[in-house]
Amino acid sequence: MTILALDLGTSSVRGLVLDADAVPRPGALARRRVRLTTGEDGTGTLDGAGYLARLVECLDELAEGGHLRDVELVAASAQWHSVLPLGADGEPLGPVLTWLDTRPEPVAGSAGPTDPAAFHQRTGGWWHRCYWTVRLPWLRERAGSRVARFVGLVEYVLDALLTEAPMSVSMASGTGMLDLGRMAWDAEACALAGVRPAELPALAPQRWRGRLRPECARRWPDLAEARWTAPVGDGAASNVGSGCVDESRAAVTVGTSAAVRVVRVVPADAALPPLPDQLWRYRVDHEHVVTGAAYSSGGNLYAWANRELRLPEGAELEAALARSTRDLRVRANPRFGGDRPPGVAAAGSGELHGLSFGTTAVDVLAGLMTGLCRLVADDLAVLESDVDHPVEVVLGGGAMAASAWWRGTFADALAPRTVRFQHNPEVGATGAALVALGRVAAAARVGGIGRTDEGAAPNTVGGARPH
Repeated sequence: MTILALDLGTSSVRGLVLDADAVPRPGALARRRVRLTTGEDGTGTLDGAGYLARLVECLDELAEGGHLRDVELVAASAQWHSVLPLGADGEPLGPVLTWLDTRPEPVAGSAGPTDPAAFHQRTGGWWHRCYWTVRLPWLRERAGSRVARFVGLVEYVLDALLTEAPMSVSMASGTGMLDLGRMAWDAEACALAGVRPAELPALAPQRWRGRLRPECARRWPDLAEARWTAPVGDGAASNVGSGCVDESRAAVTVGTSAAVRVVRVVPADAALPPLPDQLWRYRVDHEHVVTGAAYSSGGNLYAWANRELRLPEGAELEAALARSTRDLRVRANPRFGGDRPPGVAAAGSGELHGLSFGTTAVDVLAGLMTGLCRLVADDLAVLESDVDHPVEVVLGGGAMAASAWWRGTFADALAPRTVRFQHNPEVGATGAALVALGRVAAAARVGGIGRTDEGAAPNTVGGARPH
């Protein structure tokens, strides 16, 4: 079994090839950065056609390198919450709204759910600008009667490649409009969004498999017979790739953004456990749910500081951060991009306190990153109240791989819990492959988990091979 895994993220598109144990093959990785348009007004959008072009470039590169030979299964990890309106001809009527866009707001005169608490328990979300219940009316106001239907970014790009591209229950759960128990579009959510189910993507049944369009099969003949599996939301895939697939482990993943999450088994015919007010809940697949909290800031904090503050690099920066932490005076609210649900703070809500003429650029960075660690620690305590016992924590994601200091700071903030580090930088793609293989439970024995003071390994490490 050879698996092609696609990671359709906010800052990049990646394609990598894995073996039957979901271990990435050396050198079989193609990556393209994508341009995220942001603005002071809260804009956070992507160009759909440009995004599709970057994905095609990744597939072309892998094909030219001979890496697609013998691929039997294609899996995908994709960003939750994105949406774009399509016209009757299937063409976009504007850019893709990503999770980062904070502009949508309820249409004047509209009201929320009749029973907000029951709505939250049923859908795992809230009537909030991040979800389609608010986003769709806001988009329709701008695009008018030309809108024929709405899709997420992953459905848009896969529809160009496959004979059909239904929406997985995992991706649908990120819209805030899915009844998580029934795994069908929620009637009240549809009413709030002002849409009929026909204006939403069809939902993929359990064990759905797709095929390339004939013209795409001619372009990539090695994928002509490959089976495409239903995409997995990026947060859910990261938990699985991090080995956090039951209530004993929480994943703290820091990429562009950040999140803390716990997965548990809840099949379609089982009652959903109570959901704390502050937490969201989405679907991993038809058998598992993921509960957690997310933050608009993560690796983008470091990217901003690195761009604006002229920081040192490499070992010099790590040493300077260690010195700064010994006498940390800068305190920060790291919500530069505003709140993720259920918070409503707008983009531009970041704050710095305790600055003096002796404050250095590294002090500011340390304050920002430590501030995020504290937010995660607070929400992890809420997650633990949902599972009734302390959990082990596994850190993962590109930002965690890049900084031993940040891993250590998380370990301090989350003490006395055991905190470990997933060395595999491709946890999303690996997790999507394991879900596609039906091996979510086996991911508890995933390789690559070690101490927080160990450096990140290359992408040849981190599959589901038991140790």
